[in-house]
Amino acid sequence: MVDLSAVEWTLSLTEPDAFGSSLPTGHQWDFVPANVPGTVAGALAAAGRFDSGAPVPLHGKDVWYETWFDAKPGPYRLCLEGLATIAEIYLNDEKVLESRNMFRKHRLPVDLVDRNKLQICFRALEPHLSAKGPRARWKPQLATSQGLRLVRTTLLGHMPGWCPEIHAVGPYRPLRLEQAGLPCVISKHVQSDLAPDGSATLSVSLKLENTTVPPTLKCAGASIQMAEQEDGSWTGVLRPAGVTPWMPHTHGEPVLYDVDLEIEGQTLSLGRTGFRRLEIDRGEDGKGFGLKVNGIAVFCRGAVWTNADLLNLSGDRETYRPQLEAARSAGMNMLRIGGTMLYESRAFYELCDELGLLVWQDMMFANYDYPVKDEAFMDEVRAEIFDQLQETQGCPSLAILCGGSEIYQQGAMMGLPESRWKGPLCEEILPALANEHRPDVPFAANSPMEGVLPFSPNEGIAHYYGVGAYQRPLEDARRADVRFAGECLAFSNIPEQRSLDRELPVKPGHDPRWKARVPRDRGAGWDFEDVRDHYLKSLYGVDPAELRYGDPDRYLDLGRAVTADVMEQTFAEWRRKASSCQGALVWTFQDLAMGAGWGLLDASGEPKPAYHALKRAFRPVQVCLTYEGTNGLAVHVINDRPEEKAVSLQLQCLREGRTSVVSGQLELLLMPHQAVELNAVDLIGAFFDVTYAYRFGPPSHDVTLLRMTDTNSGDLLADAFHFPLGFDASKVAADVEAGLERDDHGNWFLSLETDRLLRFVSISCETHRPSENWFHLAPGVAKRLRLLPRDMSASDMSPSCRISALNRDSFSAG
Repeated sequence: MVDLSAVEWTLSLTEPDAFGSSLPTGHQWDFVPANVPGTVAGALAAAGRFDSGAPVPLHGKDVWYETWFDAKPGPYRLCLEGLATIAEIYLNDEKVLESRNMFRKHRLPVDLVDRNKLQICFRALEPHLSAKGPRARWKPQLATSQGLRLVRTTLLGHMPGWCPEIHAVGPYRPLRLEQAGLPCVISKHVQSDLAPDGSATLSVSLKLENTTVPPTLKCAGASIQMAEQEDGSWTGVLRPAGVTPWMPHTHGEPVLYDVDLEIEGQTLSLGRTGFRRLEIDRGEDGKGFGLKVNGIAVFCRGAVWTNADLLNLSGDRETYRPQLEAARSAGMNMLRIGGTMLYESRAFYELCDELGLLVWQDMMFANYDYPVKDEAFMDEVRAEIFDQLQETQGCPSLAILCGGSEIYQQGAMMGLPESRWKGPLCEEILPALANEHRPDVPFAANSPMEGVLPFSPNEGIAHYYGVGAYQRPLEDARRADVRFAGECLAFSNIPEQRSLDRELPVKPGHDPRWKARVPRDRGAGWDFEDVRDHYLKSLYGVDPAELRYGDPDRYLDLGRAVTADVMEQTFAEWRRKASSCQGALVWTFQDLAMGAGWGLLDASGEPKPAYHALKRAFRPVQVCLTYEGTNGLAVHVINDRPEEKAVSLQLQCLREGRTSVVSGQLELLLMPHQAVELNAVDLIGAFFDVTYAYRFGPPSHDVTLLRMTDTNSGDLLADAFHFPLGFDASKVAADVEAGLERDDHGNWFLSLETDRLLRFVSISCETHRPSENWFHLAPGVAKRLRLLPRDMSASDMSPSCRISALNRDSFSAG
């Protein structure tokens, strides 16, 4: 094999169609070193010629990639995993391929000589976006060009207000040359299944080149010689005994097994698989939408994935791993790849398999009215779906396939009848392709869908922004009767100050660079900072404009807290036993540029306060509180795990955040996958106006706190807080003890203890990252946090932390 990523590549830019064929050797153009796989933007940035903070358009130029390499003469297979977008490939000055689809994969026979020249010309996309096509029934405001509906490329870089206008151009997925004549797999179908009785089946069908010897299929201690079919393919069915089912990590263990072929003494890997069964749960009334894994109802929680590396579009394990591990660490069990984004590589799915993360995969269709009657266009779509679903064969993490994002919603919001916006692409063509290539994965026609209108939240899949963009009160999260939110809770989430100081050192509202990084919808007279400010005023009782002008640092801290607060309270509503909601995915997981974007992680990968709030809200073993007015304070106890759990609940109502006025305790044995709803009275044993709903005299307390501990070990499992008088961030004189210690393994820990409740404690450390942050700290109970080194260079450094709370002045430890 010739590793085309190991050879030296260069690129150069020309005017569109300046050269209609392979460039002449020795031309005197300005060449820039380039990485393959990689992008034009990434190569230019590495050369100091592209600023991702102020990107220049790239779709108005042709770009020529070129490399020279030596090889043993003979026949080879040239494999190209992804070319963005209109591309021509020349080998030794002969055109060998044209590609018009960023999402296609190509594999073609070529002949090499001793010394070879390989060139790829990426034609300017701009003329193709200006081309005329079939008339559209509606024109969305999502992206800058209506021509994007006619070209199979990503919308990333074309959505002002959503992400930087960094255009995807280049060989963004690997290129390789394989020597012909060796046995190889050219296509495969791998389906693992788990029956209701727990028996496992692995069905494999594949096509091979350069061998007629029957291959042997092996998995989980079982093996079988595969049988040749009339069409030349090979099939085999294994029924391994005693396998452990694959489950999302919140509800079990993501157990995987190697799948191998033995051919002529060689072992070829087909990857790893897990045995699981997926079903859509429509609920008792048939109008819901949820997911059952191996017969267990799973509350799906997580976020919508954007991209791990917008500049280079990297698709390797090293790029994905930190962010996917952060998702798992936060208790997420599902990520959705939306139709506005990009199909991710096999490495993404393999990591999700290992980490126990479910993947909701939209096809890359969003908002537009696509030309389904254009046969050439649809031929590309069919080939694209085949290529992309080949990528995920055997991966148990793939849980939902979806026809795309907001196509139905867009047409319906334009006032068109259902007959105009519901069509064959999502109703017939895509589901048939999904069923053919991944029949083990449920299919949803679009997100959102169903209901009296496709965006009604009380049926099927919703994109719920009642709490959020539409500025509804928090109780709307219950009133809306959300069944499953494929998107929700979009806020302009403010990064930690450390990140802003490093990459965006400007004051909010005082610098156009700040506003440029705040998300907005095209054509709207408001942005998502206005949304955050609405909740800052309605929930915390402060004037955002006055605070931003007078004390911008305080404005940022309260803004960080309020989006975290809203998200945690909303998921408490949705996860309670009586809720109709079966899952919700926050918009979005990560930012694509530094600033107060939608992401739970900022553009550098640093968790924001909202991330830490959701980490609490998503705990598999969880307790939360909801305000029920004159019905008191509801206590919701949840055990998602497959093991029974003995827990102790301790409730306290505190005056001035420190003096206990009433308390209670209750022991529970939680069964596997059980949720229980109690009332505070069940713990106290008598009437007490916990919510201050009856108002018999002045309030007796200002906070209720609930701790859930493991009965056997005494370890804290979860805690929850309720503030009957609302939010009050007035400064208090709390005595806080803070200490740093290092264990025998070299791990650093921070211990905190206070005599008075602290609201939204935040910890800032240059060399280390706290395992928890932006939490309420109860009085009289020590809290111990691990401090994780940010990189290897910090492993032996002694951390120094700055600790603050919204209701106390900051101080240092270390």
